[in-house]
Amino acid sequence: MKFTVSSSALLSLLATTGKVISNKNTLPILDYFLMELKGEELTVTTSDLETTIIGHLKVESVEREGVIAAPAKLMLDSLKEFPEMPLEFEVNDTTWEIKVKWTSGSLSIPGASAVSYPAMPAIGAECKDILLDVDMLIAGINKTIFATADDELRPVMNGVYFNFEQGKLTFVATDAHKLVRSMVECPDVDFNASFILPKKPANLLRNLLAKEEAPVEVSFDAKNVTFSLENFNLVCRLIEGNYPNYNAVIPAANPNKVLIDRVEFVNGIKRVAVCSNPSTNLIRMDIANNKVNLTAQDIDFSVSANETISCSYDGQPVTIGFKSTFLVEILSNIETPTVVIELADSTRAGVFKPVYDDKQQSETLMLLMPMMINA
Repeated sequence: MKFTVSSSALLSLLATTGKVISNKNTLPILDYFLMELKGEELTVTTSDLETTIIGHLKVESVEREGVIAAPAKLMLDSLKEFPEMPLEFEVNDTTWEIKVKWTSGSLSIPGASAVSYPAMPAIGAECKDILLDVDMLIAGINKTIFATADDELRPVMNGVYFNFEQGKLTFVATDAHKLVRSMVECPDVDFNASFILPKKPANLLRNLLAKEEAPVEVSFDAKNVTFSLENFNLVCRLIEGNYPNYNAVIPAANPNKVLIDRVEFVNGIKRVAVCSNPSTNLIRMDIANNKVNLTAQDIDFSVSANETISCSYDGQPVTIGFKSTFLVEILSNIETPTVVIELADSTRAGVFKPVYDDKQQSETLMLLMPMMINA
């Protein structure tokens, strides 16, 4: 295996694919990059057994093709020290030594045989295929991923739920305290299917999509999903199980509606939350007469705070309590300057929606369960 490659292009490829490598790998070979050269294309594969990223890069001056496992940390630490320059890689097929040469020097890294590297999971013949817009995918993951859980007892809640229905795609995430549902029109969807994408590959996919422009091909069956991008493929094992019936927990009739400036509201919550009880982070909201009065107190340390924010309110006076950290999370993940909060009473979930000036192709709804207010 012998070829020449740009140092910065190779570093970029290895840094991107290397994000999948786990600190607690059960197989030592998973701490290596699988590097395969065919023709003028270098393919780099990394895996943690659950998620696999495959990256592709065009190289120059190919003298010999081949395949090797290269130690990830050593490769990355070495390449970080190079400015932009051509590097010549030569692999000894007997000792697995990797020699890197440049105009003024060389280095040697011990590689390993690629034979024991695990095979990539294959998508079954009964898979579904669809092309999805990059911006739509990024928006769907960004709006929902913060609401995913870390629950060993209910693993289905540890990922983003993709639900394909005729003409639309719905992204959902919930941790039983907060829930986000983002529905977007998708004319290409002509089937009914769903899958749960785990949190780690969802984050990796979000980072990969940031540099993409072309539509992404998504193929999935009951166990695995593949996202095919221009220079990368992400393959991951799906979370198996039935996702909770999220529509059942969304209150249908919410007679009380608060229209409020989102930034002003977030800042007010942050100021008042400083004095909330650290174990509960409870903030009390008294809503009436076009005003929201925020109150927080920690009786143990005799501290309290309150702030009144103007709003447009349609409904009966309501008093309700929320966890301030969850409130800030939800409001920070809404992009519009104004937000509408729909409430029924102090015991039922509050529904948060962005307010747009014009009609949107997507519809986002965020839900937060209230907390008990001690008398």
